[in-house]
This record gives sequence, structure tokens and C-alpha cells, in this order.
Amino acid sequence: MTANVSSAQPVSPTPSPLHAVVADDFAAVNRTIVEQLNSKVPLVETIGQYITESGGKRLRPLLALLAARSLNYSGDKHIPLATLIEFMHTSTLLHDDVVDESHMRRGKKTANDAWGNAPSVLVGDFLYARSFQMMVDVGSMRIMAILSGATCIIAEGEVLQLTNIGNPSISEEDYFETILGKTAMLFEAASHSGAVLAEATPEQERALQYYGRYLGLAFQLIDDLLDYQGDADAMGKNVGDDLAEGKPTLPLIHAMEQGTPEQAKLIRQVIRNGGLDQLDAVLEIIHATGALDYTRQRAEEMADKALQQLDALPPSAYRDSMAQLARLAVDRQA
Repeated sequence: MTANVSSAQPVSPTPSPLHAVVADDFAAVNRTIVEQLNSKVPLVETIGQYITESGGKRLRPLLALLAARSLNYSGDKHIPLATLIEFMHTSTLLHDDVVDESHMRRGKKTANDAWGNAPSVLVGDFLYARSFQMMVDVGSMRIMAILSGATCIIAEGEVLQLTNIGNPSISEEDYFETILGKTAMLFEAASHSGAVLAEATPEQERALQYYGRYLGLAFQLIDDLLDYQGDADAMGKNVGDDLAEGKPTLPLIHAMEQGTPEQAKLIRQVIRNGGLDQLDAVLEIIHATGALDYTRQRAEEMADKALQQLDALPPSAYRDSMAQLARLAVDRQA
């Protein structure tokens, strides 16, 4: 199966102070991504390059680099570590787009739309397998335990989200359990494994583990908020996509809790049925109940908790970048 998709040069994240402090490391990660996509099966390389060159921020590998460097790590294992974490993330994107039947991501065709579901799933499997090969090369049983454990939790989070689609009865607690698994866990594993690689003290290791967790929660909360007020061109997807899929995210959960019985009934029906026929009515209820303000407040709480964890680290430009990243998580528009 082929797709009419033009070849592209490797795409790095837009330069920013966050990446600048580890610019050489990041360039090495980008080179390693290209090297590790090597396969005797051309379609594996084609799809792998397409998805990894789609212009993402690569925050998870950035976290691994910043965590290790913030503790004065001077070796070279942080490069394959960051690369394999990006491969784990890319694999979940390929699988998610198939499950969600998505057609666009970051303003481009999804791989499943371009090549079909089966190749996308199988290339996702290849990237997972390659990431585990690279874990062996990193040579730390503790890091293998962290990342393999995270893989299981991420898979459970994805299944949990799938079972929650069309279910308007999930609680805020259920929602946080879902986003902890499907999003925050890989953030946590990235910063935690970077700390372990740098031989952190127990206090520093725990701080970087929870920094990643809270950052990931803040990031997903803002993602779910932007689904109802974001800029479609900037996000690379349409406003209301979560609603169309029947995903009960925090803006909807809070709106049902705070709205009138009639408002809650309408949202419950839309979650069950999916679609965008009632988008305007749902947006009106979300704004009337302060659901977006509440979601942003919870995201800011998570970002503040992430910032507090950084007190355990020595002052450095790397710690400063992690602090900026926590603020960026809640200030972004895409």
C-alpha cells in the first residue's frame, strides 16, 4: 500500500530557550532517531520517518535530557535514552490514531489515513520493539524497570480511555486516573529515568519523578481545554474533536456537575451519541458553568506542584528550563 506523501527533511522542534540549553544533546538525539529508524523493510522507514518528522515538540525526550543534565550527568547514555522515549511516544501516536480513526495530526494526514491501519499498527509495534532494544543498550535494569512498567500503565490508560468513550458517568477522579496513564506516565518515566541515569539521591529521584507526573497532567488538562477553545490551525485538529468522539473530559465533567439538570442531560446525551450536532449548545454550557476556567485552574495546580519539585535540584540552566516548561504547559495555545 502506498500513499501520495512527499518526502521531508528531518524536522526539529522550533528553537526555544528550552531546547537551546541542551542543543548539542538534542542534535545528537535527532541523528540517533534517523539511525535507529533503519530497517530492511522500506515501509517501516517511510512511516517511521513520516511520523517522527511531523513537527512535534519532543517534550518527553527533552525531559530526559534536562533531568540528567540538571544532576551533572556527563556520560552519553542520555542520548539513546531520550531517543527510545521518543520512539515509545511515537508508537502510541500511531496506535492512538488508528483507535480514534483520526485523519489529521499537527495539521498533516495521520499515518493511518495515508497508508492504512494495518501498516500504522505494525510500524508502531516496530518502534516499541526498537525502543526496548535501545533500553538494553542503555544498560540499566532500574531504567528498564521504570520504562517497561510505564509501558504497561500507558496501555492500561489507553484501554481505560477507550472504555470511557460514550460514558457520561465517569467522575473527575476517574478522569485523572485515565490521563495519568495515557499521558502523564511517559512524562514521569522520562524525567524519572533521567534522574536514575544521573545517579540522583533518593530525594532528587523522587522529585524528578513527580515533576514529570505533574507536568504531564498539566499538559493533558490544557489539551482537553483547548479542544473547546483552541485555534484549529495552531492545534492541527478541529475544535470539538473530543466531543465528536464522545470523550468525557474534564470540561464536560465539570459542566455536568455545575449545570442545571437540563444542561447536564444535554451533555450526557451528546457524550453517549458523539458527533458535533450540539457543539454550539455544549460550548454555551461549558462557558456558562465556568468549566474551562476550572480546567485551567486544575492545570495550574499541577504545574505549581511540578515547580515545587524542582527545589530538590541544584541551581542550573537546566533546572530553569524545566521551570519554564512547567509554565509553558499552561500558557500554550496549541
